[in-house]
Amino acid sequence: MTYLIEEKNDYLVVRLEGEVDLSCSPEARRVILDCLQKQRHLLVDLSGVSYIDSSGVASLVEGYQVSRSKNLNFALVGVSDNALNVLKLARLDQVFPIYTSIETLLQDGS
Repeated sequence: MTYLIEEKNDYLVVRLEGEVDLSCSPEARRVILDCLQKQRHLLVDLSGVSYIDSSGVASLVEGYQVSRSKNLNFALVGVSDNALNVLKLARLDQVFPIYTSIETLLQDGS
């Protein structure tokens, strides 16, 4: 897994790429939580994620919970088909705000 952090309007965007599995999910978790510690709204771009397992999903869930406790926005954008299938199996596609792209989210004014 690789990641890139960038700023887009009021958001920090974490772009995850590759496989998010047990070997790298602690790093994904750390990156997500570090961004939220900065009191910034967070978008996690999963367009480059080819595989995500339950440990990767748990990192997203923890980030979502922390963001809610801090009254920060948290959303997933550009979720790849593989990642979306995993989220759907866990019915988390009904929990996370999911946008097709960052531009879509910004146009919605969320």
